[in-house]
Amino acid sequence: MSELTKYSMVKNEIKSWIYEGKVKPGEKIHSENELMKIFDVSRHTIRQAIGDLVHEGLLYREQGSGTYCSHRQLSEKGRERNKMIGVITTYLSDYIFPSIIRGIESSLSSAGYTLVVASTNNDIEKEKQCLVNMLDKKIDGLIVEPTKTGSFNPNLNYYLTLEQHHIPYLMINQLYQELNPPHFILDDEHGGFIATEHLIKLGHEKVFGFFKQDDMQGVNRMKGFIRAFRENGLSFYPEMVVTYTTENKKEKTIAEARKRLSSADRPTAIFCYNDEIALIVLDVVREFGLKVPDDISIVGYDDSHLSEASEVKLTSVTHPKMQMGIEAAKWMIAKVEGRNTNKLEHSTVYKPELVVRHSTAKPKR
Repeated sequence: MSELTKYSMVKNEIKSWIYEGKVKPGEKIHSENELMKIFDVSRHTIRQAIGDLVHEGLLYREQGSGTYCSHRQLSEKGRERNKMIGVITTYLSDYIFPSIIRGIESSLSSAGYTLVVASTNNDIEKEKQCLVNMLDKKIDGLIVEPTKTGSFNPNLNYYLTLEQHHIPYLMINQLYQELNPPHFILDDEHGGFIATEHLIKLGHEKVFGFFKQDDMQGVNRMKGFIRAFRENGLSFYPEMVVTYTTENKKEKTIAEARKRLSSADRPTAIFCYNDEIALIVLDVVREFGLKVPDDISIVGYDDSHLSEASEVKLTSVTHPKMQMGIEAAKWMIAKVEGRNTNKLEHSTVYKPELVVRHSTAKPKR
C-alpha cells in the first residue's frame, strides 16, 4: 500500500470515528504512538492525516495536552454561500433515477440552492463513504434513497449525527424503519396487488413473480402479489416466487426464467419487480420462441422509459419519479428555511396505478 493510500485510509477512518460518535466533541483522540500501532503506519502518515483533519475543523490541538474532537465540526454551514442540499441515490445515470434527480434539481435551482449528488450503487460501504463526504461538505439538508432496506443498516449513526446537528433529512422510495424519518415512498404492496390482480382477472392462474429481496420495495411488492391470490380465492405455492439480490439479479433472473419456461407446467404470466427485470425476462421468452402476450403475459413496475423501449410495450405500475423529486425538494427547502415547520413531519405515500399496454392478454385455453 502506498504512503498516499495509507494516509487516506487513516484520515477516512478517523473521520468515521467522529461521524459515528465513537469520538465525541471535546474528547481526546488516541496519541500519535497509539495511532501508529492501530494503523501500522509511520509517524509522518499519522501527522499528515491529523493535520488535514485539524485544517478541516474536525479536530483541534491543545499545546502539551493532545488532539481533540472539535465541537464545531458541522456548525459553520450555510454562511456566505448558497444553501447546499445533498442527494444520495442508489444509482444515478440509469432507469428512473435521472427523472427523480431532475425533479429535485428543478426545485432546488429555482430557489437558489446548490445540489450535490452521490450514488451508492446499493452498496452499504459506499453509502457510508457518501455520508462522510456529505458531512464534509457541510450540507444544509439531505435527500436519501436508502441502501438495502431489507436488512439492518450499520450506517444509522451517520443519520443520528445529522439529527444531533439539526441537519434535516428525508428518504425517498423507501426508509430505514429504525429511524422512521420523513419519507416520500410508493405503496408498493398496493402496486404488487393491482399488477397481479390484473393478470388474475384476465384468467391467469399460473402466475410467477420475480422479486428483489434485499430492498423493502421488493418485499412489499411480493406481499401484494401473494395477497392478490388470497383475495381472489386462488391457491398460492412457494415456487411461484423467485427472489434475487442486487449482486445476482441478472444471472439469477435469467437462470430462473429459463427453468420456469422449460417446464411442462410453465407459467402463463409473469409479474416482475421492475421494468428492467421485465426486459430480461422478455429476452428469455424470445429465446424459447414464445410470444408476448400470445403465449405469456408480462407485467413490469415503475412505468419507466424501458416499458416502451422494445417492440413489446409493457403493462407496468406507475412511479411518480419527477413529481417525487419536485415534492421532496420543496419539502427540504421549507424545512431548511424554517417555514411551516409544524406541517413538515408528515410523509407522503403515493398510490400507484396500472398502465395497461400490449404485454398482457387473456391466456390461451
